[in-house]
Amino acid sequence: MHRLNPEEIKKDFPILSQKVNEHRLIYLDNGATTQKPIQVIDALRDYNEKSHGNPHRGVHRLSIMATESYDLAKEKVREFIGAKSIEEIIFTKNATESINLISNTYGREFINENDEIVLAISEHHSNILPWQKVSRDKKAILKYMYLNEEGRISREEYKAKITNKTKLVSLAQMSNVLGTINPIEEIIDYAHKMGAVVVIDGAQSTPHMKVDVQKLDADFFVFSAHKMLGPMGIGVLYGKKDLLEKMPPFLLGGDMIEYVYEQEASFAPLPFKFEGGTQNVEGAVGLLAAIKYLENIGMDNIFQHEKELTEYALEKMLSLNYLNIQGPKNMDNRGGIISFTIDDIHPHDVATILDSYGIAVRAGHHCAQPLMRFLNVPATTRVSFYLYNTKDDIDELVKGIKNVRKWFGYGS
Repeated sequence: MHRLNPEEIKKDFPILSQKVNEHRLIYLDNGATTQKPIQVIDALRDYNEKSHGNPHRGVHRLSIMATESYDLAKEKVREFIGAKSIEEIIFTKNATESINLISNTYGREFINENDEIVLAISEHHSNILPWQKVSRDKKAILKYMYLNEEGRISREEYKAKITNKTKLVSLAQMSNVLGTINPIEEIIDYAHKMGAVVVIDGAQSTPHMKVDVQKLDADFFVFSAHKMLGPMGIGVLYGKKDLLEKMPPFLLGGDMIEYVYEQEASFAPLPFKFEGGTQNVEGAVGLLAAIKYLENIGMDNIFQHEKELTEYALEKMLSLNYLNIQGPKNMDNRGGIISFTIDDIHPHDVATILDSYGIAVRAGHHCAQPLMRFLNVPATTRVSFYLYNTKDDIDELVKGIKNVRKWFGYGS
């Protein structure tokens, strides 16, 4: 493992060189979306200028080149997350669509009345709403695992909530609000012993750490390209082949069929059965370039860099007696996300004032309203780090937080 150099990495990101109100841009909203390096931007431009075509449709040169690009990206994703076969890799619009695909196929087909669906209270709305609908439509029982005082799911909690009536467990590997890395290996193992299938939302984890779906033994695993240096509009659904083969198709149309007759149709084999219509080849090309960029730096190096940044940030922020951090306040099983509140100042005001200093953060409920109610806060300010962030960025953040207090007349 070698220490990455974020100052050198920043040079690959054109957007990070701009100024905001004469301040340098400090981008700390990576949990929402990440910026693109020039390598990804160039790959997108090159595809559009030289090889844009409709994949799997034509025998002309551009269609063949687009097909090759699309299939190459799928193979790279398979390798990146350790799947057995590209048959297990389905391209979607994003992680949200991936979860909806699972809920509308596996959920509707295999979850029945009085079956249990278990989620964590810390889930993103995208991993709550689809299962609410399934539970309503199928008259299943929706249960939640709650967090302890450290913002974690305890062993006692998941063993109490996951029972032999549980048909499906769905949770994030890393919380998009608290930064907590959940003990998914333990939970997957226990859920399987109870006979349940497990869906893992990897939107916040996949960009920051090495993922091996076979080692995890995840039944389904989802993530989005735009949170890992890639373009918006493309996501990934991994599913075990035997499960995917039993599931009905989600979107019906071109390219996902084998034969179509007047009154019936047969469907294409995996993964095409779940990829109806013209696919986002441009997005796949961008995702391929993003993965290559991340692999060149090394996922272990990225994780270690963010660990050091987060530890430094926690130390600085915990020294401010008017700042309250939600979730884990140490580095045990947590990633580079910190959510906080400031006494007597609304998070939206915090984010707006920080923006005037060129510091981009997120404020609100972070698509996790049940978690906000559980924490008894209306909203938080969230900072989220990535490979191009530095300790200097954190120093400027802390200085900006102190300036926020001054704006409201606290201190001078």
